[in-house]
Amino acid sequence: MPDWFVMYSAPAIALILIAWERLIGAPSTDWVINLQSWALKLVGAFTVYEMVRAWDGPALIDGAALPTWLAVILYVLVYDLAEYLFHRMQHRIPLLWAMHSLHHSDPNMSVLTTNRHFWADPLFKSVTVWSAAALLISPTPTALAVYTVLSLWNFVTHSQLPLNLGKWSWVINTPAYHRRRHSALPEHYDSNFAAILPIWDVLFGNYNRPEGFPPTGYSTRPRNLREQLFWPLYHGRNEA
Repeated sequence: MPDWFVMYSAPAIALILIAWERLIGAPSTDWVINLQSWALKLVGAFTVYEMVRAWDGPALIDGAALPTWLAVILYVLVYDLAEYLFHRMQHRIPLLWAMHSLHHSDPNMSVLTTNRHFWADPLFKSVTVWSAAALLISPTPTALAVYTVLSLWNFVTHSQLPLNLGKWSWVINTPAYHRRRHSALPEHYDSNFAAILPIWDVLFGNYNRPEGFPPTGYSTRPRNLREQLFWPLYHGRNEA
């Protein structure tokens, strides 16, 4: 998938969804901090991210040796599982949570929350789950393209659009399903970690059908760009 596709399609999709949110009267979000986070990720993409790359050598499964449809399915499943497992670690390992809490600090999750991540997150993913996934299966151009397009669905899942599949919520992640993951209510903790496919939550016992429109946020949020750059040093300042 060409880099220009991601660079231009992601902002375009975000703008469309933001306009939709405004049209339905969705509450405003912490948009300044969110845009700063997005800018930091863009800077990182052209600087430090190039220094720490995921494994690109031989893999256990050669995607090119498989039928195209099978290579696509396996590649999507492996990488979506990797994202699920890393997300679980982010809520279990103190250092990873110190970084990931930035994503949960938006007082009202919306489309722009999608890229509200600590700038070093991709570095940790590169040397852990992304490398592990790359050791399992090598990509093909088609598989990589399909997964890249599917990853843009994250903008939808973080939006405030009234999309809830109810009893079918185990099929694919939706705004209602993912909002429970961002919920500030203790009874919603430790559930719905999936990125694209909730089947992982079903298999690992973390699936919960979404209900209502719970409040989101974290006890602390960054106040400026400096705090975002050094977020792990600030994230616990309001904790008991």
